[in-house]
Amino acid sequence: MSATPQKNRASRRVLAAAAGLATVGALVAAMPAGAHDRGHGHGGGHGHGHKPRTVDVQLLSFNDLHGNLEPPAGSAGNVSETQPDGTVKAIPAGGVEYLATSLRTARKGNPYSVTAAGGDMVGASPLLSGLFHDEPTIEALNGLDLDVTAVGNHEFDEGATELARLQNGGCHPVEGCYEKGKKFKGADFPYLAANVTKEKTGKPLLKPYTVWKKNGVKIGFIGVTLEGTPNIVTANGVKGLKFHDEVETINKYARELDRKGVKSIVALIHEGGAPASTSYNYDCDSPGAGDGISGPIVDIAKGITPKVDALVTGHTHQAYVCTVPDPSGKPRMVTSASSFGKLYTDTTLTYDRRTKDIVRTSVKSANHVVTRDQPKAPDMTRLIDRWNKLAAPIANKPQGWISADINGRGSTAPEKPLGNVIADAQLEGLAPADKGGAEVAFMNPGGIRADLVHKASGSEGDGVVTYGEAFTVQPFTNMMNVVDLTGAQLVSALQQQVSGPNEASPKILQVSKGLTYTLDLTKSGADRVVAGTIKLNGEAIDPARTYRVAMNEFLAGGGDGFPALGQGTNKLVGASDLDLFNAYLAAHSTAAAPLAPPATDRITVIQ
Repeated sequence: MSATPQKNRASRRVLAAAAGLATVGALVAAMPAGAHDRGHGHGGGHGHGHKPRTVDVQLLSFNDLHGNLEPPAGSAGNVSETQPDGTVKAIPAGGVEYLATSLRTARKGNPYSVTAAGGDMVGASPLLSGLFHDEPTIEALNGLDLDVTAVGNHEFDEGATELARLQNGGCHPVEGCYEKGKKFKGADFPYLAANVTKEKTGKPLLKPYTVWKKNGVKIGFIGVTLEGTPNIVTANGVKGLKFHDEVETINKYARELDRKGVKSIVALIHEGGAPASTSYNYDCDSPGAGDGISGPIVDIAKGITPKVDALVTGHTHQAYVCTVPDPSGKPRMVTSASSFGKLYTDTTLTYDRRTKDIVRTSVKSANHVVTRDQPKAPDMTRLIDRWNKLAAPIANKPQGWISADINGRGSTAPEKPLGNVIADAQLEGLAPADKGGAEVAFMNPGGIRADLVHKASGSEGDGVVTYGEAFTVQPFTNMMNVVDLTGAQLVSALQQQVSGPNEASPKILQVSKGLTYTLDLTKSGADRVVAGTIKLNGEAIDPARTYRVAMNEFLAGGGDGFPALGQGTNKLVGASDLDLFNAYLAAHSTAAAPLAPPATDRITVIQ
């Protein structure tokens, strides 16, 4: 999911001030020794005697965890399940205490089991992980016995040096070590980034692939992120890096693995698709193979060499288990397990010892819910408790009150109640002349990472919004910009929501009060935004007039496919988005008069 990546500056300052943390030196972007060929080897072997010709390898996979160690709150923590009678039921899911139990239970009786992930394990994380630069999540993934993951776009939120630190360990260069006498060990699984190279040398940033081995069984894993990562990450995050075509890169390394005698290959791809149904148990091979899925992953899957036996994908936060034909026309499994640890995929790969390849006709796969009615893994509970104690002084501070859930991430509508609150907070904070003189504010939908949930998350009481909850909604701590844009550029920006790179999957900006227009989804491309209906405070937008527009620095850089927003001039840099959000909550709510969910009447949608 695209979002507004940026370093968590505010949280850093708070923590550094609170703990007086030491500085450590620069970090090296080398992989840990021995991370190339490995296997946790869950379970034992088959014993002595004759080895059968085939062996079933269990591939467990998940994607887009985004540091959600605790169960995600509200609607963002549900998965949809279609019942036998056709009705759809919401099931609460996720949380690493349950994910650990699910994976450990699934591995029982499977001597050949490997666990892989499809990227975005960290980044845009709730406060519990984000405050500590996602060290808690890496520690949790080590405990989950993750064998390998691809990088996602969010692994680049804080740049290549910080990604190298997550891989190799070492304390934060600014904040030092978070726990006395404890040095961060880094990931004990390899991060794969086959299609990311350093501009200066042309060499891969991290390992392109790894080979999992057990008792003569060998499976190669190639990991890539989406080629379009630079369009959805701040410029600082991808500085000095080049991102290459996913298909060409995977095909290149599949040939290399094949030459080395590794015939069984799985691609881990941080790019995905959209199934026709949001239910995790939807059959996207109905009526034919892959008929029920669309989006970038379909063309990618059709272009990847038949040498690759299965594709584990991510990025779109969707749930699917499909077969998409490979270039030779044979069906091949393509899977994705929603997000936030709410599902895991269990795929059976039948390995032929003679050919060293996967018997493709017998590949079976299914998504399973990480339910919250199973026992919690005690080691994960201890990990969460430990980090929560460190975060508590900051996390538990009340910021405001709400009268009911205000949905953001959990809303599927173009205009989201929480999007309106955030845009209004940005406009209010930046409208004064000395703060930028903003007349309108835009918020990108991917930057809203959660809902504001009325039910208490801890001991704060129902309706109280804590700093931790506000941070979970806006975890990037992006600095706000106010710029000059012409009316013509404003209209172009609104049209770019539904055209160009955003045509296939629209990104509807959340707008501050006073801006209204009609979105006609029966039309195509830029025409979906009905130009004659765009008004600010009841007046038609004047193409020749200059407007002062507030947005986060990611959008102001043209991110998320909005080049028109990148054309702003006369820039003033304001407070962070999180600071403005918290200030708005404080100004507009009390225990006696909590903030109510706003009406969603700014965008008139015709469907």
